[in-house]
Amino acid sequence: MKKKKLLLIFLCIFMLSGCTTYLKDGKKAVKYEKTGQTLTKNILCRPEEEEILKLYEEYNAKVDENKRVKLEELPTCQNLNLTGKYEGIWTTLFVKPLAIIIIQFGKFIQSYGLALILITIFIRAIVWPLSGKAQKQSVSMQKAKPELDKLEKKYRNRTDQEAMMQKSQEMLMIYKKYGINPVAGCLFAFLQIPLFFAFYEAISRIPVIFEETFLGFQLGTSPLTAVLSGHYHYLIFIVLITGATYYSFKMNAQATAMSEEQAHQMKMMNLFMVVFMTIASFSISSGIAIYWVTSNVFTIVQNLIMKRGLKHGK
Repeated sequence: MKKKKLLLIFLCIFMLSGCTTYLKDGKKAVKYEKTGQTLTKNILCRPEEEEILKLYEEYNAKVDENKRVKLEELPTCQNLNLTGKYEGIWTTLFVKPLAIIIIQFGKFIQSYGLALILITIFIRAIVWPLSGKAQKQSVSMQKAKPELDKLEKKYRNRTDQEAMMQKSQEMLMIYKKYGINPVAGCLFAFLQIPLFFAFYEAISRIPVIFEETFLGFQLGTSPLTAVLSGHYHYLIFIVLITGATYYSFKMNAQATAMSEEQAHQMKMMNLFMVVFMTIASFSISSGIAIYWVTSNVFTIVQNLIMKRGLKHGK
């Protein structure tokens, strides 16, 4: 268990390296007042709006030469490709390719907002088999739970090495009996981490996305900025993010075999995440909100479909 936790921590640190940085005026992040968007410093392509370009030029002059955003070296978003300066494994292999896919698909269907929705659904559909295996593992764990609980009680007060080895052997026998593979159950969880950060990074580092309007929502505007300007319809994102996050986490918890103590801890953690995402939803851009809601709605629908399939023995 400790090795898995260390691996997860290492993976998070690796994926976060090279992440989005923001343009600053001293210690304060620079915002585009019209949309409330915090301007990304390590953008992948040049902004097209003149006001945003002026902000980059203005605040570039206030920082050291080595820390400036070299806009003249960046391609237009329409011409973004995989060639150019090497920016590390994370950006080169994950963020940039996804950004290019979003841009090209957005150009093709003439809507970056719709492109975000369709690409999110497409990628989640590709990894469906992995999530299906994780769901089946959860069902198998629920069936094995009574025997695993008995095993825990049997060795509760025994901590010597011989007892621990015997406990491990008996646990493996139970896993084998119910066809449980702990590693397979963790694959989708590990996959979701880079998937989420890749989307977040790609959306945050493509200026052209924040310059578009989709279904009456400016993709670079946060709900807080919109509400302060009198555009109360942006509050729908708060409702959707809170609802989708709550039901997504709730269904995942229901599909996991846990002790009463673990279930309580999971409930508290899910509550914290729902509250956290509700608060965060006031300040994230509409573009990122669209991705988050689409991904969570997909998870809810996917869980319902798989739950029904497993119930009927499919």
